[in-house]
Amino acid sequence: MIREDNDEREEQEERPKRPPRNRKSRRKRFKRRRRRRNPQFLPVLIAVALIVLIGGILVGKILYDKYSPSKELADTTEYFQLTDDQEIAILYNNALLEDKGRLIDNRVYLDVETVYQYVNPRFYWDATENLYLYALPTELVSVGVGSNEYTVSKAKQSEDYIILRADGERAFVALDFVNKYTNFTYEYWEDPNHVHIVSEFGNKDVVTAQKKTQVRYQAGIKSPILTTADKGTTMYVLEESEDIGEWTKVLTKDGYIGYVRNKQISSVTQETVTEPEFSEPVYSNISKDYTINLSWHQVTNQDANENIYRVLADTKGLTTISPTWFFLSDNDGGIESLASQEYVNHCHQNGVEVWGLVEDIRHKDTIKDLEIFSRTSSRQKLVSNLIAQAIQYDLDGINLDMEFINEESARAYIEFVRELSIMCRLNGIVLSIDNYVPAAHNLFYNRKEQGIVADYVIIMGYDETPANSDVAGSVASLGFVEKGIQDTLTEVPKEKVINAMPFYTRFWKTNGDGEVSQETLGMNSADAKAVNNEVEPVWDETTQQYYLELEYEGSIYQMWMEEERSIEEKLKLIKQYELAGVASWKLGLERAGIWDIILKYVN
Repeated sequence: MIREDNDEREEQEERPKRPPRNRKSRRKRFKRRRRRRNPQFLPVLIAVALIVLIGGILVGKILYDKYSPSKELADTTEYFQLTDDQEIAILYNNALLEDKGRLIDNRVYLDVETVYQYVNPRFYWDATENLYLYALPTELVSVGVGSNEYTVSKAKQSEDYIILRADGERAFVALDFVNKYTNFTYEYWEDPNHVHIVSEFGNKDVVTAQKKTQVRYQAGIKSPILTTADKGTTMYVLEESEDIGEWTKVLTKDGYIGYVRNKQISSVTQETVTEPEFSEPVYSNISKDYTINLSWHQVTNQDANENIYRVLADTKGLTTISPTWFFLSDNDGGIESLASQEYVNHCHQNGVEVWGLVEDIRHKDTIKDLEIFSRTSSRQKLVSNLIAQAIQYDLDGINLDMEFINEESARAYIEFVRELSIMCRLNGIVLSIDNYVPAAHNLFYNRKEQGIVADYVIIMGYDETPANSDVAGSVASLGFVEKGIQDTLTEVPKEKVINAMPFYTRFWKTNGDGEVSQETLGMNSADAKAVNNEVEPVWDETTQQYYLELEYEGSIYQMWMEEERSIEEKLKLIKQYELAGVASWKLGLERAGIWDIILKYVN
């Protein structure tokens, strides 16, 4: 027993002694024991880890979604707003139009109204008689609905396609046919259907894709992709703006308008868009080699023609006389005529040309300008009647004085002017057209087109204050006259512009109740008013006219007078603006001395 105890003691002595344990180590040991004793703590750790992981993924996804480009493709059919397989969207130069055309048998057709508004306004659609027309300088092109044939000055020609198609109240013309008479190029694509018409040529700003570049619907990486431009592809620059920051608005070569990121494109360079070979029609005109001095002679019946001997004898230096001879008399193109061969012969013997005036005033209560001018049959009948009269009576010219044209009838009226100009050009007859002073309410007279197809455009530089005005005022103050000239010259070449002056004035009365009335007077009668009322007219620097005012029995009388001095101020404008001549309304209202004043500026 003693040995065993000793052995046990020796064995214990041989074991290494453990270091003393402190409190900290005891706490750690205690925690380890608690972990081993709490098996639910591990899932909590796992859950926390998963939450952190998922949160990181979500944050990453949010950041990716926010800052990475969208790969969504735009619905291009919706982009072009196409509703069926036949519709075709239209890009005209740098704009996507709201108008839609038709793609039929692999050929592009445009609504005739689209052609008028954007491509070539010289084409005219007669919706009543289903004719599509184009006025060349000496020929009229005419197309009927549903045919591949058309006429040029009554000679039949044809194409290998239907030229004009009707769809209910709408009519569509083949773009190829329009292209025969209009300077443009075009290209079209299918799926989706869209056509790009280009009529502006020369140097264009372009950018080049530095790599494969997405063209987006709007300026932003999240905007849908319209199309993709391959590396090296050029795109036309439409807009560089601070508003769109790092983006540039472009038009692609495959007909999309969208946005590209600046970091994916080159700096702006230029590319030349080559103009096709095309000969614009030349509308030749008659141009006199002298300054025109025209006056209108108001003729109301055949007996009045006999006054030409006296009327002409009272003038000096008159180059042209325009008698009021022709009156639109019905809605089918008929006219009344007061033309006189004796009258014409006498004028020609005295070296004076005769431009017969045709007007829409005499029968204004029974005729309708729209009905006359909108139908091809009535227009052509009117043209034939006027030309027949001009040839029969050896007239030198025709003067159009259509004063009741409105916005509704204006387009048809201009077509009439074109068609009349063809026949005047073929027969050597001067075509002149009277116009109001340009104003917002009469721009539809289309002076620009008149200035192309007609020989002379006459400004009726008077009636600044018309007879039915509810306030008194000048008939033709100098500022009013000059502005009329300036505005007309923005549309018509100066060598075609004639400015007309008034030989009359108005004697205004404003009663105590503010009611206004007037009396139209010639120059001598206006002088008599001043003398009889013992009032001395005073020169008004603003209007450049003599001004008269008096009060009698509670009413105020006013008059801005036309006489030698005021007329001379207007004549100075003819020289200043190098116009083709001067006209005057009307013979018989002038004073004899006026002609000497006119001769100082027109000779």
